[in-house]
Parts: sequence; structure tokens; C-alpha cells
Amino acid sequence: MLDRLSAAIERHFVGVGSATAVPRLTLVALDEPIEPTDRLEDPMICFVAGGSKRTTTGELSHVAHAGEMLFTTIDLPVTIAVEEAPYRSAVLRFDHQALTQLLVELHETAPATLSTIEPQVIAPMTPELVDALTRYVRLLDTPDDIRPLAARVESEILYRLLRSSLGPVLRQWSLADSTTTRMREVARWICARYTEPLSIDEIAAVAHMSPAGLHRHFKAATGMSPLKYQRHLRLQEARRRLVVGDATAAQIAQAVGYASATQFNREYRSVYGLPPGQDAARLRARLTHAPTATTQRTQTPTVSPRV
Repeated sequence: MLDRLSAAIERHFVGVGSATAVPRLTLVALDEPIEPTDRLEDPMICFVAGGSKRTTTGELSHVAHAGEMLFTTIDLPVTIAVEEAPYRSAVLRFDHQALTQLLVELHETAPATLSTIEPQVIAPMTPELVDALTRYVRLLDTPDDIRPLAARVESEILYRLLRSSLGPVLRQWSLADSTTTRMREVARWICARYTEPLSIDEIAAVAHMSPAGLHRHFKAATGMSPLKYQRHLRLQEARRRLVVGDATAAQIAQAVGYASATQFNREYRSVYGLPPGQDAARLRARLTHAPTATTQRTQTPTVSPRV
């Protein structure tokens, strides 16, 4: 069954980061492993049909293999590496309203028993889920069928997810007043203000928690403290600007919120292993010498595609 899903993904893959005509569906097909790259993931599920990928956030690292799905529960700055190729995956972003409506129809609105949810969760795909997902991707074979059928197949996928080992996590994730939902809102609040000076007390007020409670729950939800989360956002954006722009490291440091260029250089090197200028030069060289022709789709920008 995975072979059919993998073939459908490869058939309709048009480029890294490219959305498809099917709502909330992105496809990825990479023929070679890729080096670790950074990106900000939003809540989604990555269904791996072939190969494997590693994602690292803070102190946490996960590897999703063929036949597994990786649920990212919160907006998360991650480092991604495709370790085994050929790599094929289908990525589904959530329609929160559709999930909530389905839970109501199934009379499954009681609070979940999970107290916290990890930032990323790996679970096996069931045969029924693979079948539904394959039909979702194959809607691209017949574009006229997408509008009348996509919502129905997507609803089946959500149903199969709720009936899988990922079900308790999804139920907890969907609750309007769960700790997970509050941490998701806090993460998005920080994302919108990552260049500003933020304090733990200020962030705790957004979460309606004590600073200690915020620190504990946010680290459980993201793998890092709120201020370390903000630092990762700043450094990822700085790295992107260094590669694609012509501003100096000092100018970029100021633009992403650093008051001290020295602190920026120190933190950048601690995360990426090189000073900003040297790291940017290395990344530009890697992109310049990337393969062409049939292997062009394995090129990766500084901020990686959603894989």
C-alpha cells in the first residue's frame, strides 16, 4: 500500500514547498538525502511513504520512517534532515474546525486524559489510513473531482487518525481550553513578536499562568524554554537573511532583535558551529553547486521545504 501512496506522491510532486490543488495538502519527493536545514513548522501531520527524516527541536530529536506519521502539535522552529532516500511524504495541515465538528458528530467531546502533549509525536499509519490518504493524493489525477470529493476524503482521514494510536493526542490538541492549546497560542504570540524584548512575566501573563507554570508547560510542549524558543526564531531568520540578502551581520542582528552584535555572533556560533559570515558563505556555496536537471528537486534553500 505504501508503494501506491509513494507513486502518487512522486507523480504529482512539482517542487519543494509547492502546495497542491487539494486543500491543505503538500507533497515532497526527494531522491537524495539533504543536509540539516532550518524551518518554522506549523501544526501538521507528515505521512512518510518512503525513506526517513529526522527533526530536531531544542533537546528533542525524532526520526520518522516509511509507514509512520509525524504530528507537529505546535508552531516549532526545527532542524530537518532527510536521512534515507528516496524520500516521499504527504503533509496535511489541519482544518481545526473540521476536526472539532467530527468530534462533535462522534460524541467525543469529553476531556482527554493526557496532561501534556509532546511537540512532535510519531505513530504508525494504519492500512485504512494509508488507503484514504492515497485516494486523497490521487484526486490530483482527476482535478474535477477535487471540489466535490476532497472534503469527504479529508473527513475520512481525520476519522482514521482519531481511530489510530494518535487519537488521544488529537483529541487533547483540539480542546479549546487545554494546556496544549494555550501553549500553542503563546508560541504564536512569541512568533509575532520575536524581534521584541520579551520577559517571562510578560509571556506568562499571556498564558494566564505563573512564570514557573509557563516554563514547565512550554518546555513540555516545545522542548525549550520560551526565551530559548524566541532565540531560535531570531537565529533562523538571521540565517535566512544572511544567505539571501546583502546586509551585514551587524545590521541583521539588529533587525531580528539583538541589541548586541557580540551576543548575536556568540549565540549564532553556538547553534550553527560557525560565525555568521562563514556559515552564510558555506550555505551559498552549497546552493550554488547543487545538482541540476533531474536531481534539481533535491536542492534545499536555507529555510527548508516542509518535508
